[in-house]
Amino acid sequence: MIAEADSNTGGRLAENIMHFARVLRRAGLPLGPGKVIDAVRAVEVAGIRRRDDFYWTLHSVFVNRRDQRDLFDQAFHVFWRNPKLLEKSLSLLLPKVEVPPDEEKKAKPASQRLAEAMFPNAGERPPRQTDEEEVEVDMTLTWSDRERLSALDFEKMTNAEIAAAKQAMARLVMPVATVPTRRMRPDPRGRAVDMRATLRASLRAGGAIALRRKTRRELPPPLVVLCDISGSMSRYSRMLLHFMHALTNDRERVSSFLFGTRLTNITRHLRHKDVDVALGKIGAQVEDWSGGTRIGPALAEFNRKWSRRVLGQGAVVLFISDGLDREGGDGLGPEMERLHKSCRRLIWLNPLLRWSGFEPKSAGIRAILPHVDEFRPVHNLDSLADLAQALSRPAGPRGRHGWENRL
Repeated sequence: MIAEADSNTGGRLAENIMHFARVLRRAGLPLGPGKVIDAVRAVEVAGIRRRDDFYWTLHSVFVNRRDQRDLFDQAFHVFWRNPKLLEKSLSLLLPKVEVPPDEEKKAKPASQRLAEAMFPNAGERPPRQTDEEEVEVDMTLTWSDRERLSALDFEKMTNAEIAAAKQAMARLVMPVATVPTRRMRPDPRGRAVDMRATLRASLRAGGAIALRRKTRRELPPPLVVLCDISGSMSRYSRMLLHFMHALTNDRERVSSFLFGTRLTNITRHLRHKDVDVALGKIGAQVEDWSGGTRIGPALAEFNRKWSRRVLGQGAVVLFISDGLDREGGDGLGPEMERLHKSCRRLIWLNPLLRWSGFEPKSAGIRAILPHVDEFRPVHNLDSLADLAQALSRPAGPRGRHGWENRL
């Protein structure tokens, strides 16, 4: 057993597995003491003769979703960096290992969340021992943390900033301008005469009465979200799923779909009040996370199977994608045109639009642009707030987004 071998040989394999789990937990993976025990038992069964076996043993215990793979891979290669690690077998002690400069350059840089998890106090300066009197100046109001967080790109956020952004999304209100429906409601000042209500009232009164009037009922239109979860969008998909969850719990008649190489309806899962439970169910259902992108076939399936169900009553569609299609936009134009004609308003949210020098050069982007009403960035909280303001205003002329002259 590992514990017995550790005590006999002076090694610390089980202890280092526990420290490794703590690093992953600080980096954002939901790990507890039970996972650590399972990992130690799994290593006992699988053994540590080969580095790959050790890697996949820990991977099978600690990784539950596809979006956790990159973080685990980086953490594993940084934490278990000693190349002679598994040859030492049960006498593992893991001292600090110096890596040659040439190999350090070839290594893939770790994410900011991983660096923050492994070295939580790296940015803190030790207190200075001095007898001189120091003058402290309160600079709290010189820069607002809320403003900085709102303008910060999702890709560059730390763990604490991601948690704060998720809380801000949960409080985000997404108003949508109401539209008139075919149904009528009683209104004393309505322009139309309600003959049925007038006749019923006259029969009850037994004589002539004033005409009853009615007007059209106004309701927010249905909202449909189509979100790209391919590899090129993986850095934003996690935050956008929290946004979609807040949107679903804030409004009625919201339908949400994810697409990469296939289309997945996640509307039922997002209705769960607990965001962690909702994302866990989504991770178990979605099979094409961080894979390729086949936008055309995904939209074809949506238009054929779901458009008649969810695009009634003048629905508004939020299409979230970077437009990078693995198939070079093959068949994408006609499907986007059909989607555009089936809804009241089609808004394309693209994280690539955050760059001032963005140009629609790829075939997929050029196939999508002619069929959208608005083209907006989605990369931080400010862009989501701007989207909320845009949805609260009546829709303008269709197809006027200012990018026609660049195609």
